[in-house]
Amino acid sequence: MREEENLKKVFIFIENYEKTGSSLFEAFLKRSTVMEKNISFSIIIPNYNYELYVKEAIESALEQDWPNKEVIVVDDGSIDGSRQVIESFGDRIISVFTENRGQREANNTGFSRSSGDIIIFLDSDDILLPGMLKEIAAVWREGLSKVQVIMQRVDADKSPIGRTIPKYDFSPTPAQIRSWVQTSFEYPSPPASGNAWSRTFLEAFFPLDETYDAFTDSTCIAMAPYMGDIITIAKPLVLYRMHGANDSQMTAKETNYSREVARGLKRLEAAQRACFLKNLPPPDINILFRGSNFLQFRVASLRLTPELHPLPGDSRMRAFVDSIMLPFRSGFQKITDRFLIMAWSVLTLLVPDRLARFLIRKRYSS
Repeated sequence: MREEENLKKVFIFIENYEKTGSSLFEAFLKRSTVMEKNISFSIIIPNYNYELYVKEAIESALEQDWPNKEVIVVDDGSIDGSRQVIESFGDRIISVFTENRGQREANNTGFSRSSGDIIIFLDSDDILLPGMLKEIAAVWREGLSKVQVIMQRVDADKSPIGRTIPKYDFSPTPAQIRSWVQTSFEYPSPPASGNAWSRTFLEAFFPLDETYDAFTDSTCIAMAPYMGDIITIAKPLVLYRMHGANDSQMTAKETNYSREVARGLKRLEAAQRACFLKNLPPPDINILFRGSNFLQFRVASLRLTPELHPLPGDSRMRAFVDSIMLPFRSGFQKITDRFLIMAWSVLTLLVPDRLARFLIRKRYSS
């Protein structure tokens, strides 16, 4: 009789637990959905003389299926028809018109006017694909510095060209990204439009002054791994338009490679500031000699404009040694990719000038 009573008590406990557990689980799901919906986005679009593209950038932001968002367009003293395009959106956006001061100041202005929990700096020639904000909100959590996505290269007419940026074989974990940064100061990251930044992260160092790089994404990408976790959504959610007038068009000027080396020094300074803010040991300049992507800029700079090469202690001999060592160092690329970079770097350092120019143009025109 006692066994039957005990068994009955067990069944009653299980029944009550199932009811309670189910209601708790439903409440958790409801709370999670509410939290997700309460996330707010600020999409900041700096624009300078891109009247041909800025309309589509603004439309792609406005058409995002997310209830709590604002679109802020900062025109940086355009002298084309950009103002008329921007004003045509009326009060659907926050529009700001300033004198020409550069991208960094335009983004400073946009951030000062923003209120979102998550900030996207959308280049005015890029396009957000439908569902991007939902995808970001679904993985967002406390402790992130950013969520990054894949960008699909397209031409001026939005037809896909070339590879995606970056090219992921898998979605790296925050710990993997942090490890890569500690060993080579590099990790696979998209440029500006492919990043969604935590407001808390940005507030730690905004507004950016003239000691930071002129391009906002360069600074933020460098500081992010030291100040929070990075989550990767390995799917194309942004169109990265290549139209010939992009500042990122490396082959436009031979001096662009020395400029990129100088930007690497600025990124190192930014990372050191991030470490100071988080009470972490900062990286020193030697870490710049370990990165594979940075190695290629060093090689191009040393061959094309050695008189402008800004990296202290660098030389063609040191770049040659770093090239040979590259496959034996850890990094985010596959070993086969590191061997290809080694081969290109060694050849470019050793061949005559004319052939070196050909190899550099071939490398950076793809």
